[in-house]
Amino acid sequence: MNNIKEIIWDFDGVILLSDAVREYGFRKVFEAHPEEQVEQLVQFHLKNGGLSRYVKIRYFYENILNQPISEEEVMQLADNFSVIMREALVNVNLLNPEWLELMKQIGKNYVHSIASGSDGNELNYLCRALGIADHFKIISGSPTPKKQLVADIIDASAFSKEEIVLIGDAINDLEAAEFNQIQFIGYNHHSLKDTPFFLTDLTKAAQILSRN
Repeated sequence: MNNIKEIIWDFDGVILLSDAVREYGFRKVFEAHPEEQVEQLVQFHLKNGGLSRYVKIRYFYENILNQPISEEEVMQLADNFSVIMREALVNVNLLNPEWLELMKQIGKNYVHSIASGSDGNELNYLCRALGIADHFKIISGSPTPKKQLVADIIDASAFSKEEIVLIGDAINDLEAAEFNQIQFIGYNHHSLKDTPFFLTDLTKAAQILSRN
């Protein structure tokens, strides 16, 4: 994988080790509902890390509760979730040490952007609060779907698709890369272990990126 000039990063589980906090957030927002139903949502969340909270909230109501939900209600629940996330995730100890080490090695060699299933406003807030915002040309998140986020970053890039790679830890990340015809490095999730480039140690990405 040579000639890479720009890296598009997923955020949760790659840059920030936030999975347990996100899971707690869904349990807290829906704590008034039966535990069995909330557990179904949590399992859907864990299997679909790249999907936005808006999609997951709709899924909970429409597919688990079998109830309609208005757009206004979705936004209110998403706001409640975001309040919890802003409080719990501003913690530098949650930054992935492998990502921090990798950025020391290669950070200045590439253009970096973020395409995340996390809420875009919350994502920008977290990156600023965690002191990492300056690493990135673009920080983008939901409610725009990830495939479109990646497409928008490519459109704004000075580089060709062959010079851009997406690094993520979910099937949704792989699908976004394939849809946009860019290269992909899978990280630390069993669902991606059969992809051509798969890592359990993110620091090894430096070797893949420089490989001829």
